[in-house]
Amino acid sequence: MKANQPKRKVFNDAVDLLTGGEPEGGVQMIPIDSIEPFHEHPFKLYAGERLEDMVESIREHGILTPVIVQKTASGYEMLAGHNRQNAAKLAGLTEVPAIVKEGLSEEEALVYVVETNVIQRSFSDLSVSERIAVLSTRYDRVCGTKKREEIMEELHLLNGDGGHHVHRQAKSRELIGQEYGMTGRNIARYVRCNHLIPAFKGMLDDGSLTIIAGVELSFLSEEEQELVLGVMEQNCIKLKKDKADKLRAAAGSITKESVQEVFGLDKPVSEVTRPVSVKIPAKVYSRYFANVAAKDVQSILEEALDQYFMRKGA
Repeated sequence: MKANQPKRKVFNDAVDLLTGGEPEGGVQMIPIDSIEPFHEHPFKLYAGERLEDMVESIREHGILTPVIVQKTASGYEMLAGHNRQNAAKLAGLTEVPAIVKEGLSEEEALVYVVETNVIQRSFSDLSVSERIAVLSTRYDRVCGTKKREEIMEELHLLNGDGGHHVHRQAKSRELIGQEYGMTGRNIARYVRCNHLIPAFKGMLDDGSLTIIAGVELSFLSEEEQELVLGVMEQNCIKLKKDKADKLRAAAGSITKESVQEVFGLDKPVSEVTRPVSVKIPAKVYSRYFANVAAKDVQSILEEALDQYFMRKGA
């Protein structure tokens, strides 16, 4: 038997369930509250209209496609069907039809979790953090442990570290890129961003952090990333690529003070004066500052305000 046949069987079983085929083994009804979420589930649950439609469908037709779970010491762990379980609870169901698996390796379990979600949703519909999870799992775990070394060599090349000996192994990265409509370089960036802490992955999702800056941050330890996050949040800072480059250069020796220095904060965070936007009517600005350099406006305003409040206090 070929080495990848067990994995392929697991994948085919998952595909069968999602495309109407008959899975091996029976379907059994199990208590809905006995199923815990997968311990590394990287996908967000449906919300809004999509969730409402699923709840309504389940109320009318029931769960047509069984969920896939694996047996645990305390009950079951969900592999494929987190949204169906959530919608079924909202629809008032107490049991769900399930295919129960036992003795799966971590890799095989991840095949179910990742592949079924990708089949059910378009890759383009996934958030950035979900894409990171899919590509990292495909590349690092599903493709085999040998790819770990390949990833590191490709990232060395990507980040200008000399590249070591990359060989021709970028082919597998390119193949994954073709499957998802992405360049091999972007695949490498997404995989690297899997090393970010959850808060930074959330920023990738909402657009407040770019993938390029995220790659640089990913070379910091989790503790160092937490320090950077704390300074950013306390000072309402949006991280740009040039600052991310400086932070990466200091990886391994990051302190709160060094982070503040990178961001140009020369006082402790608690003493930093945050800028406040004040609107000046266009007529007033034109009257007093039409011929004044922008860099001089603040000093003029400060001097005028000092004189004003000195007179008020007299």
